[in-house]
Order: sequence, then structure tokens, then C-alpha cells
Amino acid sequence: MRIGILGSGLMGGKLGTIFARAGHEVVFSYARSERKLKRLAREAKANARAGTPGEAARESDALLLAVHWSRVDDVLKQAGDLSGKVLVSCSLPMNANDTDLVVARTSSGAEVLAKKARGARFVSAFGTVPSEVLFGVFERRRRSRRPSLVYCGDDQRAKDVAAELIRDVGFEPLDAGPLRIARYTEPFTLLIARLAYEGDRGPEMAYRFEWMSAG
Repeated sequence: MRIGILGSGLMGGKLGTIFARAGHEVVFSYARSERKLKRLAREAKANARAGTPGEAARESDALLLAVHWSRVDDVLKQAGDLSGKVLVSCSLPMNANDTDLVVARTSSGAEVLAKKARGARFVSAFGTVPSEVLFGVFERRRRSRRPSLVYCGDDQRAKDVAAELIRDVGFEPLDAGPLRIARYTEPFTLLIARLAYEGDRGPEMAYRFEWMSAG
């Protein structure tokens, strides 16, 4: 799969690297400097290169949107027409100092983004885990018991692509339903962040859901 990374910061940089090492072709775009994009591509040690958001969008089968909420409009403008593209987003609707959601309860950041990227096949995924755990999960991906990762969306084809990428990283994908379920997954992410960054056990944490059969 050809994957464009729109936002090559902590999440985008690590996920893009993992996607490349899993065998996908990756274009890193939208970082503070071109030097960083080239470094990420070099360190991915696989089919990865640096590019612009427009190049990442035009040449991709799927896109990862991984920018701060304040940068969403800018990166989408630079990416251009996303009609028909699978757009997987881990961008949360956080305020400037990352202390609270600016969209919640009656809508979600994912629903707002889906309207901004009109025509794209939109899925919300990867935002519910800290970036610090990603490489560790990838290294343990061959274990039978994998951590869970919830995702949601309204387009089944896009959700199938997202599920494949989730498995490639080393998680067990858990389909939470339509995109409006992001109204629940986004606040859940704040709980994960509190446990990861304000607890005393460090940010390398994941979660797992299990169904306990009766009898």
C-alpha cells in the first residue's frame, strides 16, 4: 500500500516508520523542516521518502492525518483534493495548550474533520494510544495476545484499510461502529493520556478489551 503521512510529528513519524518497515511505501510530509522529513525517511530503512502534503496525497492509497488541531486546516489545504482517498485520522480536537477538547458531547473532532475533508473515506484510528508505545507494540506483533485498538467510521472500505494498518502495527483492531462513536473514543483518549503521562508507570501503555464467556 502507498501511504501518505500528513503530519510527521510524534505519532505520524512513528506510525509512518512502522508502516514502511511493515512493507508499505510511505511519503512523510508536513514537519517543521524538510531535514526532519528526510531523516525520518532515512531512518525508516525501507520504502520511505520525504515529500509535500500534495505529493503525499496524490500518490497514496491511504493517508494518515496526524497534526495538532490548530494545523488541520493548513495541512488539508496543502494536501488538496482528497476525493475518494482513505483518510485515517488520529488528530484530536484539543485546545492550544492541550488541556481540553474543543469539540465534544454532541459531535466529535472526527466528524468535524470528515466534513472538512469532504469526499474522503474517513476513519478515526490510532489516537487512543500514546506514541511512546508504538514501537514496543510493533516489536511484539507476533505474539498471540495483542493489545486492542478501537477505530470507527462510516465507510466500510476505509475501515477495512484501517484495520489492516492497525494489525500491521501490532494491535488487534476493534471496530467501535460509525464515526459518531468518536464522541466516546476521543474523551477515552484523555483518560489514556492521564494514565500515561500523569501516572507513575510511564507512557508506554496500551489497553486490551476481553469478553469473558459464561460458564
